Formats: sequence, C-alpha cells, structure tokens
Amino acid sequence: MAKYNDIIVTVNGQIGTIKFNRPRSLNSFGGKLMAETIAAIRDLNEHPDTIFTVLTGEGRFFSAGADVRSSGLDSVEEYANAAEKKLTYLERFTPAMEMLRSIIDHKKVFVLALNGPGVGGGAAWFTGVADIVLASSSTYLQVPFSALGLVPENGSAINFSQSMGVHRANEFLMFGRKLTIEELEQWGLVNRVFPADTFHEDVRKYLEEQLSINDGKSMMETKRLQNAPLRAGRLLAVVDSVSALAERFVDGAPMQRFVEKKKQLEAKSKTRASKL
Repeated sequence: MAKYNDIIVTVNGQIGTIKFNRPRSLNSFGGKLMAETIAAIRDLNEHPDTIFTVLTGEGRFFSAGADVRSSGLDSVEEYANAAEKKLTYLERFTPAMEMLRSIIDHKKVFVLALNGPGVGGGAAWFTGVADIVLASSSTYLQVPFSALGLVPENGSAINFSQSMGVHRANEFLMFGRKLTIEELEQWGLVNRVFPADTFHEDVRKYLEEQLSINDGKSMMETKRLQNAPLRAGRLLAVVDSVSALAERFVDGAPMQRFVEKKKQLEAKSKTRASKL
C-alpha cells in the first residue's frame, strides 16, 4: 500500500479504510487529500481480500469541504474570454470529478462512515453515491452553496432529491438548512447511528458482523446489480453540475463571497489565538 500524507489507509481483514487526516483544518479538501483519496480508492478497488471500503475522517469533523483559505477561488485573474475562464475552472474541478467517478465505479461495497459533521462538499458529495451510510451521534450536514454563490456540486442535487424528496432537498441545498442526525436517520439518509465516543470501533464491529453472516461476493454482486442502471445518470449529474459550477465562476458570483468568507475565518483564527 502506498504511503500517504493527508489520508490514512488501513486494511483489516476484509475491511479497507480511507481516513481523511487533516483534522486541524477539519479535513477540508486541501493539500493532497483528493489526489491521495483517488489513489487509495483505486488501490482498494483491486485489493484481493477486501469486501468493504470505508471512507471516514480523523478528529471531530468528517469534512468541512473546500479549504477556503487556500483554495485560490477568491483570486481575480484576467482571461482572454469567457471560454478560457470556464476551461480554467473546469480544470480546477477535475480532481473532484475523478474522485466521484472512482466512487461511482468502485467494485467494493462503499461505506461512508460520518464520524462527525459534514459541511459543503463534505456533506454533499459522498452521501448519495455511498452504498451504506453510518453516522456518529455528533453528525450534522450543511451546505452553504447558495450563500457562496455556488450550485449543488458533483451530482448532489439529484442524489439528495432521490434520497429524501425534492422539497426537503431544495431546503437543504438552496437555503443551506442544517440537517440534524435525527433528521438524517428519520429521512433514511443514514443506515445506523453510533455513539460519537465509540464510533470507529462500532463501525468495525458492525461490518465484521455483516461479514460473519453474509457472503462477501454476494454483497458485492448486490451492489453491482443495484448500481449498474444508475451509473450513467450519476456520471451525467456530476458532469452537468461541474459545468454549472464553472459557469458561476465565469459570472464572477462566488469571488466576493469567498473573499468575505475568508476574512471571517481569518478573524475567527485571530480571536482564538488571542485567547491562548
């Protein structure tokens, strides 16, 4: 198994685990996190022993989504025309597209283990394409897409409307409503909720129990049969949403909102530092 910096990859028996490992930045998608996650998903896809691939996070957050302070999305650059500008942003979004594509095409049973809150991409990208979703009691999901001048990313508009209905999805995705763990469970977005303090151990025990009862190849075949008719629609939804997201940046809508958000985060950091 390759060596990683921003994720931790382990294999225990028939369970492979990818753990986001940027807890100081709430596992935001900075550094090499996305590239390393893609590489790990590819490795586990071909692992001869595993049945489950688990995606989770280190620390109190699953993921805070985009690393606003280092994303560069607030920069103002000059472009020859709108087409050049859009192509530039499409290139920036390619790693996220490939990460979603690799999950959609993953052969193993893909388990999302939400160890804590998910915000932005951390809330929206993975829930709808995972085969099983487990969550800790400290989990909530929230997406500030409209507040930042963005759109629902990587196919999430379709995935959430299919999971919890169009009206609930619109309130979540348009208005940025925070979904509590109780709502996530009641609305069928998560399969099981475990206590936060024993979450990772409980996930391991739960999956090992399934392996002791069920045939691994049968579970993988069930996943294949369920997902095969959905694949084209999911991939199209990813591409369509990325194109719409790039158009938002062509319009210039998110830039000032990212500047303001970055200032807010820097002010909070200074306030925390002054209290130490």
